[in-house]
Amino acid sequence: MRSLFNTNIHLPAYLLAALIIRILFIEITWFSYVAVMLSLYQFILLFNSIGHIIPVRYLLGSFMCIQFFIGPVLAYNGLDAYQYFMYTMRVPQEQYFSYAIPAVVLFILGLHVNAGKLKGEFLDRPAIERYVQRFPKLPYFFIGLGLFSSVLSSFFNSDFAFVFYILGSFKFIGLFLIILGNRKLKVWPMVFVIGSIISSSLGQGMFHDLITWAIFSISVFALRFKFNFRVKLIGLLGFVIIVMGIQIFKGSYRLSIKNNKNAADLEKISKLQYDTDKSGVLGLVNFKTLASSNVRINQGFIITNIMVTVPQKIPFENGKEMMKILEAGIMPRILAPNKLRAGDRPTFIKYTGIRIDEGTSMGISSLGDAYINFAELGGCIFMFVLGFLYSEILNLFYRQSSTYPILILFTSLVFYYPIRPDCELQTILGHLFKSTFLIIIMIKLWKYNFAMPAIFDKKEFSGSDNPA
Repeated sequence: MRSLFNTNIHLPAYLLAALIIRILFIEITWFSYVAVMLSLYQFILLFNSIGHIIPVRYLLGSFMCIQFFIGPVLAYNGLDAYQYFMYTMRVPQEQYFSYAIPAVVLFILGLHVNAGKLKGEFLDRPAIERYVQRFPKLPYFFIGLGLFSSVLSSFFNSDFAFVFYILGSFKFIGLFLIILGNRKLKVWPMVFVIGSIISSSLGQGMFHDLITWAIFSISVFALRFKFNFRVKLIGLLGFVIIVMGIQIFKGSYRLSIKNNKNAADLEKISKLQYDTDKSGVLGLVNFKTLASSNVRINQGFIITNIMVTVPQKIPFENGKEMMKILEAGIMPRILAPNKLRAGDRPTFIKYTGIRIDEGTSMGISSLGDAYINFAELGGCIFMFVLGFLYSEILNLFYRQSSTYPILILFTSLVFYYPIRPDCELQTILGHLFKSTFLIIIMIKLWKYNFAMPAIFDKKEFSGSDNPA
């Protein structure tokens, strides 16, 4: 639990910020205020961790706070007035936060209750450097495998495509090895890897992968260059501005793609947004566009739609739906042909009452599935168990990293999907289990290669010429 009470947090400064926020926003309820302060605390932990670890636990907690605390707070405190009614918070904030706050807090506690000194997130830099020196071509093999697999994934159905989708992420593992394992930074591999994710995001109009991998990449750069406070603060401000810009432009950008316009023509995109609503500065910054952007980070409106549907119209499932989710997350479709699909539209409509068009994807989220199956109290307990499961997987990587030192880098591959709370739980668990299984198989097949740095360390320590 000590990872949650980091001594790097300056408590007087945090308490002063809490007082200033309370004075400036005196009209917000105590529920909203507590949600904001919990989020701020989690964001500070994440900020302080950059440059020291690959912050999986802090990212998991921060993303939960953004989508279940910050988005709902903005909605409850003004932006819902400019929102389509089905996308508004459908229950009073006392009812929503009475479930969301303890559920998210218990999830975060589950992440940290057995985390120790953030096991599974600290890297052994010297061991990685020796590994890359021993196998200098492997990072480029990972990059080539990732780029090739990303192209291949579009030619297969969802089950086979998922394997190539995971393999496609190996390009980032290769990039991380190059960043951490070479004294001289290699520019062209960075251009190919980062350019590929930017290109695919622009082509599809989907930016979740870009943002997530950007955060992990920044964390790895910070590990190498040891950014100071000023550099991190400037980087944070720049990153926030870019993400806000993506949120504002994203809807118009997708519409531009849909209408077969030039998706890269920012002038046309700006004009389209301006024509939609001329009431703000260039039609880009006004309450309507802010409300539209907020709904993309506000997973709370879906939870409130569930709350007005369950149990009033549909009874609590008492674990029956959770069994389907576990089946979908663990079993391959060849053994469970009728299992839930990613973005299962009928399931979403059933429990939320929100009618979505074909091709539109929204997720109930882990918080929503916990409520549907176990009500408020049981849902909170389930969220603690889910956080504990994530932590145990990180601990598994930690235990094996003494033998396979580059294994910690693969936690970014395993968790880059689970850190997104807006996804349906069956997809999150499917990615978590399948990617972990794939990495275990890879390690077993080439365990001598992956264990080489540890073997050499033992050899040097013992003075023996026999690695055994």
